[in-house]
Amino acid sequence: MILSASFSKPRKDCTELLGRPYIRIKIRSAASAGSGTTSYKAEWFTKTQAFHTVMQQAELESFIASHAGTTFLNCVCRTETQEITILGNKKGHITRLEKKLQSSGVPAAAHAADCGRVSLAPADMRIRQTPGTHNRVKNYILAEGTPVPFLVHLGIMTPQGKVIAARYDKFRQINRFLEYIRDIMPELSARVPADRPLRVADFGCGKSYLTFAVHYYLTQIEKRKAEIIGLDLKQDVIDYCTSVAEQIGCTGLRFATGDIAGYEHQDSPDLVITLHACDTATDYALHYAVTHRTTAILSVPCCQHQLNAQLDQNREQVSASAPWAAPLLKYGLIKERFAALATDALRASYLEAAGYTVQVLEFIDAGHTPKNLLIRAVRRKDAPDPRRASPDADALTSALGLKPELKTLLEL
Repeated sequence: MILSASFSKPRKDCTELLGRPYIRIKIRSAASAGSGTTSYKAEWFTKTQAFHTVMQQAELESFIASHAGTTFLNCVCRTETQEITILGNKKGHITRLEKKLQSSGVPAAAHAADCGRVSLAPADMRIRQTPGTHNRVKNYILAEGTPVPFLVHLGIMTPQGKVIAARYDKFRQINRFLEYIRDIMPELSARVPADRPLRVADFGCGKSYLTFAVHYYLTQIEKRKAEIIGLDLKQDVIDYCTSVAEQIGCTGLRFATGDIAGYEHQDSPDLVITLHACDTATDYALHYAVTHRTTAILSVPCCQHQLNAQLDQNREQVSASAPWAAPLLKYGLIKERFAALATDALRASYLEAAGYTVQVLEFIDAGHTPKNLLIRAVRRKDAPDPRRASPDADALTSALGLKPELKTLLEL
């Protein structure tokens, strides 16, 4: 298991490859040695700034394989048994030195004789682990090393297919979302005729990383025609996304300026997605999906302010009618988190009442973003119309005096 790694002596193309003029990088295990952790804290230093990220073991190994002895001419890695130094020179020659840190019955002098310089090709630079240490590279849907046009254009990959280190969180986030798309593809394929495009609406698309990713996945990997609309309030963002789509030739992908609450389109979407649509914007997106009988929904909520404000207003009432909730409302941070959890639990309940099979899942590791909850809903074939009431949800809202936006919109 890798315990730490340090990189120094950057080449001139470091900024181009990694996005900033780093002069050194220090990476260390996030837990004590021997715990079997695969999480690492990385410190990225320029001459004037320091940046901090979290890496997983597969990412660290990939970074070592890509940049040790090349982007950085000096790399020192420590495992539980070895110190490994990877050196490069300006002519592209790479050497490797190994120093044993723990005795295994081999005399020190004999081991020292074996630690001479060994020339390695770049493909051989990955640190090899012993069996049983979970040394497996993450099999991403969008594989690192293979250039993906939209990732290159949006500054996540280099033209050679290397993921820029400072954008690795976004790369992982995109792949994670595509895994959830892949999981529901059987349902979408079964319900959408093969001779018509899959229709997708991305509400609150922002810079549209996911919109482009879904288009690429459906058209290039699943080999399905797709009609995708990205909707956002900001005209400059929509203009930018439209320009990118035209430049990389995304047929069937378009963007429009508009409010989710008032959006209408002649063709109902088969899939509605939202990523961090703020506060009640998520509710309007879910309402749109339900009323248009959308087959599947993937929603990552954000900034659940509405119920938090209602809990503030109802504090005295709640303390009297539901004393069990008083400790949850006493401390601001806990109240805020409770409001967020209650918001999404109620959303899930209302979707179930509207005829969806619902799962609440971890979107991405909480170490990268606290907004890591994803609601995945697939409409049941026997979905009721009109929609049913939700007794459990009603019991909670009644006890706390809450009026969730989605309940109002769905008239449940």
